[in-house]
Amino acid sequence: MADIANRYPENVPGAYYVDNQCIDCDLCRETAPASFKRNDDGGYSFVYHQPTTPDEQKLAKEAMEGCPVEAIGSNGS
Repeated sequence: MADIANRYPENVPGAYYVDNQCIDCDLCRETAPASFKRNDDGGYSFVYHQPTTPDEQKLAKEAMEGCPVEAIGSNGS
C-alpha cells in the first residue's frame, strides 16, 4: 500500500500520488497518460495532473488498482 509520507515531490497536490515503491513498470502511464508522467532522471512515475473528469478518475483508479507494487495511493480528497 502506498504511503503518503514517501510520496515523490513531483506529485501535484491532490488525491492521487506515487510513492517511492514505484518500479517504473509504465502501467500507470499507459493506463492513465493524462495523469501520470515519468521522471526520466529518477526512473519512476508521478502524478502531474490530478484527474478531474469522470473518465480521468476512472483511469487513475484503474492504474492504482493495477499497480503491481501498490505505489499509487489516494487520500480520497
